[in-house]
Amino acid sequence: MADLHVSVERRPDGVALVRLDRPKMNALSSELLSQLETAASELTHEPAGAVVVWGGPRIFAAGADIGEFTDPGADRPTSARAAQVGARFRAALDAVAAIPAPTVAAVNGYALGGGCELALACDFRVAAEDARLGQPEILLGIIPGGGGTQRLARLVGPARAKDLILSGRQVRADEALSMGLVDRVVPAEAVTDASLEWAAELARGPRLAQAMAKRAIDEGLDGSLSAGLDLEQRLFAEVFDTDDARIGVQSFLEHGPGRATFTGR
Repeated sequence: MADLHVSVERRPDGVALVRLDRPKMNALSSELLSQLETAASELTHEPAGAVVVWGGPRIFAAGADIGEFTDPGADRPTSARAAQVGARFRAALDAVAAIPAPTVAAVNGYALGGGCELALACDFRVAAEDARLGQPEILLGIIPGGGGTQRLARLVGPARAKDLILSGRQVRADEALSMGLVDRVVPAEAVTDASLEWAAELARGPRLAQAMAKRAIDEGLDGSLSAGLDLEQRLFAEVFDTDDARIGVQSFLEHGPGRATFTGR
């Protein structure tokens, strides 16, 4: 039986805590990625109000399990093996990105390579003051294969993404915050609580509307402005069929903004 490297705790406040636990460095092995994909799929089919992804108090994730790039008995990595590993990363991180709820990466310690790519697959990132993030693959003579060249460039812009990826350098939390790579920086001991509190605040919102807004943003960025506006218009009309839209509009008319209590339906 495979070891359990990914667990999901559904909390009473509507937040799901996804915990990575693969000693010592949370290297993203094929088994861990498979378990992460399963967890993300479950959170897609039975959504939580919000999701926090956490690697524990010492490290978020140090990257891919480099040993898996070499076939058993072989003396060097192969492109065929790399393609298999890349496909596993693509499936798992796409599944995380597709969760129809706000997702927060709670980053303690290092988030490097595949670990940084996992953080990038989340909607938001809370980092410890002593956290380090980066895409150091170039130092091995390779490039990111888990979405780093694409998600990082969309988040911080192509020039900053090229700076990090072509140099392989790591950035501290304060620089990551200034470039938009992370959204909040807190003391290391506060990362989990700050992430869970933010997620709980989001979980109190209108969940279907949040899911539609997230879809409109993510899918809109993949196409033209015109296609994105078309998608927004369709989802804008659809959301008015939800209970939360009726509750929100009625509450606004009776009490003003910001006082609605949503049901998630």
